[in-house]
Amino acid sequence: MADLMDYAARLAGEAGERGLPPVEQWNPAYCGEIDLVIRRDGTWVHEGIPIGRARLVRLFSTILRMEGDRHYLVTPAEKLGVTVEDAPFLAVLMREESGPGGRRLVFTTNVGDEVAAGPDNAIVFRKSPASGEKAPYIHVRSGLRALIARPVFYDLVGLGETREVEGEALFGVRSGGAFFALGPASEVYR
Repeated sequence: MADLMDYAARLAGEAGERGLPPVEQWNPAYCGEIDLVIRRDGTWVHEGIPIGRARLVRLFSTILRMEGDRHYLVTPAEKLGVTVEDAPFLAVLMREESGPGGRRLVFTTNVGDEVAAGPDNAIVFRKSPASGEKAPYIHVRSGLRALIARPVFYDLVGLGETREVEGEALFGVRSGGAFFALGPASEVYR
């Protein structure tokens, strides 16, 4: 843990506006679990205390990696397991952009990542591990997802349209040249 905190402090000083660390290239030995929980509401909690420094949460989010169904904080020297209640990120804002390829929906997460929905970053509905009900998510990077916050989801539904897909009328949204079905149109227009 001391190595991780030292590394995090050093990275924070160097981070600036550069890209994400190459966590996919690092293959350190598993060092155990760290008492870090990422709650469904986007709060990062270390040893029972919410981390109040947004810059530190942002930093830790950049060294988060998913392997199988587990999440780890990874440095070149350590790999520590963390607990994620649902998704590690929360999509808290959405904006619509127009461009040569058509509409793009760009989501901002609670840790400052921006991701445009499209073929590489799908919007999906899946069963939430926390609530057991279906919830909307967007792929952020390398298998890491963001739960789409309820107010953002309402904005997303406001942009929805009905399309025929393989003979079925589906309600969904388009972004980045892709259509993301939110559900059967018959269930939306009751």
